[in-house]
Amino acid sequence: MNLSAEKLDIIQRICEIQDNDLIDLIKNIITVPNVSKSDWWSHITQEEMASINRGLDDLQQGKIQSHDQIRKKYEKWLKD
Repeated sequence: MNLSAEKLDIIQRICEIQDNDLIDLIKNIITVPNVSKSDWWSHITQEEMASINRGLDDLQQGKIQSHDQIRKKYEKWLKD
């Protein structure tokens, strides 16, 4: 499929969407590249920044566990 045909297919699919949240998501995706090339960090909330910083602090202090360790710890809830 060539680029023009793919664009038309996307337009058709968007026209059929009835979900406002999905439309907002699409608008954000196509708007962001047109906005300044600013870092994503300046667009997140203070709570998100604090959470990321706590995680980085934990990493620096060695307060981490591997994926395997976590799976073992919670495997009774992870079973199908």
